[in-house]
Amino acid sequence: MTRSLFISFDGPKGTGKTTLLESVTQVLRADKRKVIRICEKKSDPCRGETMALVNRLARNPCRALELDVCLRLARSRAWISRQVLARQPADSIILIDRWYPSDAAFRRLVPFAEILRLNLEQNVRVPDLHVGVVTAPEISWARAAARTRGLNSTVLHHVQEHVACTEAFERAAADHGWALCRNEGSVEAATAQVVSVIQDVLRQAARPSGFPAFDR
Repeated sequence: MTRSLFISFDGPKGTGKTTLLESVTQVLRADKRKVIRICEKKSDPCRGETMALVNRLARNPCRALELDVCLRLARSRAWISRQVLARQPADSIILIDRWYPSDAAFRRLVPFAEILRLNLEQNVRVPDLHVGVVTAPEISWARAAARTRGLNSTVLHHVQEHVACTEAFERAAADHGWALCRNEGSVEAATAQVVSVIQDVLRQAARPSGFPAFDR
């Protein structure tokens, strides 16, 4: 590779996204790949201020406020693109826990097409591969309820909201051609599926034409 391979893992709450990302990391490292794991929320220098707006939005839904949240997140991702992603070794595989595709699940009033445009206008780095991790909403809802921290969501409070979140994300995944992983069986099976897709992208990157373009 002549530059790092950037892969985002996105999806609704409770789909096992972070567990899957950890498992994929282990398999790739066992194959002697240089893997760097990044978490968007932990890398965002403005997360506190943005989440304060998200809390306001949860109490008082308003398109203007949601658009402000989307713009703030896009600007933070642009900062991460410049200050974090651009500084990683060229031969590395960067796996990020959430990126702008997750907005397709959690934003209700601003269409994802507008969110995507905001991110591209801010020069947010486009992943070489989007991995959308999904389950049937009743499965992810039950998984989240079984965790110590529960759903851990400022935005979602009822199962109906979670169903809408899942459906919105799957529509966006279909519209934009994201790699969709249905994580309803074993983590080993889901890991094998995702690693296979990553290997395909690596083979394509090794060709003279390089990486494909996404979301353009």
